[in-house]
Amino acid sequence: MRNLTASILLAFGLTSSAWADTSAVTPENQAAAQVAAPATTESSAASQTTAPKTDASSNAGTQTAETVTTETTVTETAIMPVDEKSENLSSGFATDLSVFGMYQNADAVVKTVMIGLVVASIITWALFFSKGVELLTARRRLRKEQLALADAANLDAAVKTAAEFGKLSISRLLLNEAQSERALSIESTDKTGIKERTAFRMERSVAAISRHMGRGNGYLATIGAISPFVGLFGTVWGIMNSFIGIAHSQTTNLAVVAPGIAEALLATALGLVAAIPAVVIYNVFARVITSYRGQVGDMAAQAILLLGRDLDLADSKAEKTEAR
Repeated sequence: MRNLTASILLAFGLTSSAWADTSAVTPENQAAAQVAAPATTESSAASQTTAPKTDASSNAGTQTAETVTTETTVTETAIMPVDEKSENLSSGFATDLSVFGMYQNADAVVKTVMIGLVVASIITWALFFSKGVELLTARRRLRKEQLALADAANLDAAVKTAAEFGKLSISRLLLNEAQSERALSIESTDKTGIKERTAFRMERSVAAISRHMGRGNGYLATIGAISPFVGLFGTVWGIMNSFIGIAHSQTTNLAVVAPGIAEALLATALGLVAAIPAVVIYNVFARVITSYRGQVGDMAAQAILLLGRDLDLADSKAEKTEAR
């Protein structure tokens, strides 16, 4: 009986629990649950959709930043040599490697050396043209005068012929010297003394003419001797400045060093340009002046010869007159 009563009570309890669960789920609650379920699903889907978009946006931003960074790096890498080149070009070295450009960018001492060498070269060529024309003209004129006086029989005839040559005639000058000495010694009976005095005057005249024709050769000799050393001084000074620039820039890049060395070597080149023509022209003029001095010496000897002939003829006439 007790067992039956317990079984009935247990069955009644289970039935009550089942009825309570069934009554809690009403149609309205079920509909609300159905509506809420899709909303929840859409929210989760939206969140899932938003999450990839956010990830995609972040990924895109990261890629863009990386692209910009890469382009900036490439641009900087491409521009870097230009900046360095501009900096090197504007660091005081010559940007124009022509002769005038290197002169403009040279040191003040090197500029002074260059100007001095250019002036020396101008003097050399001025002497070449002026003295060259003078020597050639004098040699040709003296040769013509010698040919014209070759047939003169006595000093008076030679002086008369030389009077037509002009005031600058060398032969006229020498013949007048001989005639003057004869006139001054007309009362002398020592004919040998007259000849010696005339020869001495001729030597002085020849020496004066040689000194006159040799003017300017000393400048050529000086320029030819010292110009290479002056240019070398400019080169040493310029290379010294180049090494100082290397020490300051702390680089041995050839683009930085080469312009300064080129400027220094330009001084040596100018020294050689001034010296070589000066030495050559000096040697040419020395030979021409020596030849011209020989021509003048021949003319002086001819004047002494004519004077001696006149003196000897005068003595012969005097002896013949005394013999009669």
